[in-house]
Amino acid sequence: MGKPTVSIIGFGRFGQLWARVLKNHADIRVYDQGNKLSIAEKFGIRLANLEEACASEHVFYAVPISQLESVVEKTKRYFASGQTVLDVCSVKAHSRRVFEKHLLNSGANLILTHPMFGPDSARSGLNGLPIMMCNLQSSEDAYEFWKRLFASLELDVQEMTPEEHDYQAAFSQGVTHTIGRVLDEMKLKHTSIDSKGFKALMEVAEQTCHDSWELFRDLQVFNPYTKEMRMKLEQAFATVNKALIPACEDQTIIIGIQGGKGSFNEEACKEHCARIGLKDYRIEYLYTSERVLTALENGDIDRGQCATQNSIGGVVRETIHALSEHRSSIVDEFEFIVNHALLARPGVTLDRVSTIMSHPQALAQCQSTLPAMFPDKKLVPGTGDFVDQANAAKSLSCGDLPDSTAVLASRVCANLYNLDILADNLQDRRDNYTSFIWLERV
Repeated sequence: MGKPTVSIIGFGRFGQLWARVLKNHADIRVYDQGNKLSIAEKFGIRLANLEEACASEHVFYAVPISQLESVVEKTKRYFASGQTVLDVCSVKAHSRRVFEKHLLNSGANLILTHPMFGPDSARSGLNGLPIMMCNLQSSEDAYEFWKRLFASLELDVQEMTPEEHDYQAAFSQGVTHTIGRVLDEMKLKHTSIDSKGFKALMEVAEQTCHDSWELFRDLQVFNPYTKEMRMKLEQAFATVNKALIPACEDQTIIIGIQGGKGSFNEEACKEHCARIGLKDYRIEYLYTSERVLTALENGDIDRGQCATQNSIGGVVRETIHALSEHRSSIVDEFEFIVNHALLARPGVTLDRVSTIMSHPQALAQCQSTLPAMFPDKKLVPGTGDFVDQANAAKSLSCGDLPDSTAVLASRVCANLYNLDILADNLQDRRDNYTSFIWLERV
């Protein structure tokens, strides 16, 4: 008997490898939408049109995962009873769904396979490399033919369901590709003192990044278990990182707050520490929620405090945005009554003030009172470090803001920075509560 005819649809890196692997065992034909004639001639392999390729006794799909369904739908009309159709895609639940949807009524033998190796890892030979098989709809003869052929290539045949394969692949192949991409993103370079372990990691990065981004994306998107893998991987990194950053070596808790000295954030922090009986602490004035969350992640502080909502002004968008960008854990929540005062430089009277500056939230909490009492004053939300009321008050005292500017801040800032109080209790409601959260690293 002559060699069986085997077609490979898709002549990318793996299709080329698969053609070379099977070349001595079959009459190989290949089909690819691109111009791969020179590559086929180099390997001594016949390039066929789509109809010719689909007429072979055995047909392998070696196309990207995301393209499998469109290619199968395009070729299904060519298949007949007695042919064997296989695929080598990395996500088997997806392959099964596509085959069942488009090929079950063709009468062809349907076999799912996944060689757990690529062109780079196969350079040293196939001995012992695993290949997954699943008999979706095939005669025993056709299935045993490929099982024996794979064994003759010294491959380790693993028979399992698509679900078993995808779960195991997510936590083996999926982890490897993810780590490889992360290492590549770090732009690591070889050094003169590379250890064997580091060289192995660099080899992982180099091998996985030889594959296309399309393959990596498809592995992550189409496998239903890779999201779970990535979440566990991320949590493991966070756990290790947290273990390496001591909470407080000298037993003094460092609290980073979204405010400066004299801010409502500071008052709220001191009141809360007294309420919970915390005495040995130090406050770091970080002014913005972004800086608080960054410092917490970096291990520069042990706790972070941010305002989240006000009974008048609503949600503190700055904090919500920072929480969405950083990992942290809320360990406590509490409320603090906020009373706003209008502060100016000593001797500056109200008629000389043209601008009132404060945090956007503070202005929102006085949105009815300020226009009613000071209709000729321009209300300006602070930006940068001036977004913090206490820092704006300090800058006003130091002359960094013009004396025509008054700052809406706490009475504490008046004493702290030697400023005059032009008006007090400017919030629209007496019960002006602000909610705060305490955060720690995860």
